[in-house]
Amino acid sequence: MALTIQVLGQPGRDNALFVKVDTGQHITRLLFDCGDGCPHALSYRDVIEIDHLFFSHLHMDHVGGFDAFFRPNHDRTLRPNHIWGPADTAAILHHRFRGFLWNLLADAEPVSWHIHDIHPGEIRTTRFDLREAFETAHAEGSRDWNRVILEGTGVVVEAHLMNHGTPSVAYVVRESERVNVDTARLAATGFSPGPWVKRLRGPRAAPGEMVEVGGIDRDLVALQDELLITTPGESVAYLTDFRMDAAARDYLAAHLRGVDTVICESQYQAADRDLAERNWHMAADEVALMAAAAGVGRLILFHLSDRYQPDGWREILAEARSIFANTQLPEGWAF
Repeated sequence: MALTIQVLGQPGRDNALFVKVDTGQHITRLLFDCGDGCPHALSYRDVIEIDHLFFSHLHMDHVGGFDAFFRPNHDRTLRPNHIWGPADTAAILHHRFRGFLWNLLADAEPVSWHIHDIHPGEIRTTRFDLREAFETAHAEGSRDWNRVILEGTGVVVEAHLMNHGTPSVAYVVRESERVNVDTARLAATGFSPGPWVKRLRGPRAAPGEMVEVGGIDRDLVALQDELLITTPGESVAYLTDFRMDAAARDYLAAHLRGVDTVICESQYQAADRDLAERNWHMAADEVALMAAAAGVGRLILFHLSDRYQPDGWREILAEARSIFANTQLPEGWAF
C-alpha cells in the first residue's frame, strides 16, 4: 500500500490537497478543497477519477476551481459522484450546478451527485440528478457519525468540525493496516513460496482451516500468526481556515496524535496574532505548538497569506521551525 500527497496551488494563492491511496489492487483518489486553478495542477486522468471531493468550507478561495473539476465530471458514470462539506454545502453547490444552461439532456445518462453535509453528530445527504438539470434537491436521509465519515477500500476518512466563524471541517486520512509476509521468518521455515502465500495474506483464517504447503496440509491460523506482520498505514491530516486557539490546539493534539503528516494553513506571523484572531485563522507559532503537542511526524505549511510575500513567508517557516523542527513547505515551493 502507498499513500501519496500533493499540495496544489502556489504560495499566496488558492491551495488544495490531492491524496492518492494505492492498495496494490485499488486506487482511491481524494481531493480536499478546490481553489482557483488547483484542478489544473493535476493530470486529466486524476481529475476524472477523483472518488470524493471534500470541502473544508465554501469560502470563495476554497471553491473557486470547482467548475474545472465539475466540467469533465458532471456526466460521468464510471464511478459514483460524492462531495462532502459542512452544513449548507448542498445548498451552495445547488447554485453552482444550476449556474449553467442544460438544454441538451435528451440522451443524458442517469447521473446523480450526492452531497453530504456534515453537521455535529449527523451527516445529511442530498441528491441532484443530471437528467433534471440539477433542478431538484432530493433529500436522501441522514446518519449518525463520530469522527469517521467514510470507510473505503484500504482507507478511512475522519472529520472534525472546527471554528472559522463558520464551521470548517478538518480531515484526517488513514490507510488501513498493512499486512505483509515476514520474509526472514519465511526463509527460516524452509517453505518454498507458492500459491499458498496469497491465501496466507488473505482474510484471517477460521479455526481448523488448512492450506497445502509443499504437498503437506498445514494449519493456516498458525502460519498467519508466525509469518505475518502488521504495521499501521500512513496518515495525513488536512487543516485549514479555523482559529487555532488553546482549545482547538488541545483538541487536535489529542485527535491527531501520531499522524504522519499534517498539512496546515499558516496565514500569519506570530506578531500578527491579532489579525489571526480577528479573521479566524492561525499564526505560525500556534500551528507549530499544535504539531509538537500531537507528536506528528512532519508539518507542511500552506495557504500562506499574500500580505507577506517571500521574505515574510520565510519568516513564517522559521517561526514554526523554532518550535517544531520538522516543518516544511510543499514540494516545489521555492522562493
